Amino acid sequence: MKKQYYERYKKIGLKISYYRKCNGITQEQLAEKISKDVSFIGAVEAPNVNRAVSLDTLFDIAEALKVSPYKFLMDD
Repeated sequence: MKKQYYERYKKIGLKISYYRKCNGITQEQLAEKISKDVSFIGAVEAPNVNRAVSLDTLFDIAEALKVSPYKFLMDD
């Protein structure tokens, strides 16, 4: 991950957390739905952890949360 994109990845992680909670599912449940380890979801959502997400994974998360992928990329 390029250092210049750190804040963007941080926002994506926070949005994933937001939509996950809106759907009433835990990190464990999301991890299971996308075949990832729960520690991966925790790292993606944590604002102080530098964890990138591939487009494939972002699409899997969006599908699991029933959210359009662009919602994670929009600047609010």
